[in-house]
Amino acid sequence: MQDNTGMSAQRGQVWRMLLAGTAVLALTACQNGFDMDVRGGLGGFSTTDAARQATVDRPRPDDRGVISYPNYQVAVSRRDDSVADVARRVGVDAQQLADYNGLRVDDRLRNGEVLALPSRVAEPSPATGATGTGPILPPGQVDIGSMAGAAIDRAGDQRVAVETLPPAETRMTGAEPVRHKVARGETAYTISRLYNVSVRSLADWNGLDQDYTIREGQFLLIPVAAETAAVAPVQTQPPGAGSPTPVPPSASAPLPAEQTQPVNTPAQTQSAAAKPEPSAAPDLGQTQSDGPKTAMDYPVKGRIIRDFQKGKSDGIDIAADRGTAVRAATNGTVAAITSDADNVRVIVLRHEGKLLTIYSNVDNIVVKEGASVSRGQKLAEVRGGSSPYVHFEVRKGLEATDPMDYLR
Repeated sequence: MQDNTGMSAQRGQVWRMLLAGTAVLALTACQNGFDMDVRGGLGGFSTTDAARQATVDRPRPDDRGVISYPNYQVAVSRRDDSVADVARRVGVDAQQLADYNGLRVDDRLRNGEVLALPSRVAEPSPATGATGTGPILPPGQVDIGSMAGAAIDRAGDQRVAVETLPPAETRMTGAEPVRHKVARGETAYTISRLYNVSVRSLADWNGLDQDYTIREGQFLLIPVAAETAAVAPVQTQPPGAGSPTPVPPSASAPLPAEQTQPVNTPAQTQSAAAKPEPSAAPDLGQTQSDGPKTAMDYPVKGRIIRDFQKGKSDGIDIAADRGTAVRAATNGTVAAITSDADNVRVIVLRHEGKLLTIYSNVDNIVVKEGASVSRGQKLAEVRGGSSPYVHFEVRKGLEATDPMDYLR
């Protein structure tokens, strides 16, 4: 039997081996980023990062550095940028941009650092170096408000052709990331665990330094998880399941009497041969139209000063005096009230049959988004200018159609 001294020595040796193994694991974990707040357990050693979902890359900004989503916009800095440099390039007030992000105007930024914009700027487009027209939307979703603004003629200059709505294939699509405002005491590690993303991905999306430094009040974009196609499991059934079982003949019931086929007489055969062949079914596609178009009223009474021309003027311009009531062309719902880049107001109504009507160059709007409106109801008033008018469009989905086909 061993004495107590020998047993203590053995326990000490075991503990030394365990501690040595833990140190090796902790040093190995440091290669993937040491958790300085020690809330990941054992100095940051954790298998959580490996199990987290893969994330997509951050969208590429346009030449100004702008990335746009429906609910917010951000600007991505360049190497050696100051806050003032970003503000000048994007077109916002430098002090407002600094205050909004908890910085000073002359603070230097890291390459790729993200700043939240305090107000919206012009949407990214191929003209600003973007791959498509913003904002970035989920695939298949149409942001009527933002798209309407890009479709409207610049107010007061009737020589400028109306810009067309970008076709669906030029829209930038993707999921909108959660935007997290850093609270006191939070670290990049606690935030990455909160949203189940890796700290490296969080750093890549937000241009963090190698120490993953963040500051109170900073806005962080939470990386978007890569989409994985869920394959529906194939439903199988045991053999014979789902197939009707034939009822065996009963000995108590006699089989039905066998019926013989009647023999046609020569007269019957000749009569059948004389019957004409059935004519082919008519091609209904050539005789049917798309159905009656929805009859609409003119939004204002006046002279048409610009006609519809596909690709150049996606609607018509109707001259009217300043302050003239602009009325709904037919029953519908106010889908969006927005403005174009020149702050010219735009109203979009949604109607049955996937129809949209757009009214621009208006002012003093009296309806609200989501409200139901009836034919002839006042929406707004004609905006002033040297030649006041209303720009009116009718769209079938996203495709511009000639409003004259609907107006009566």
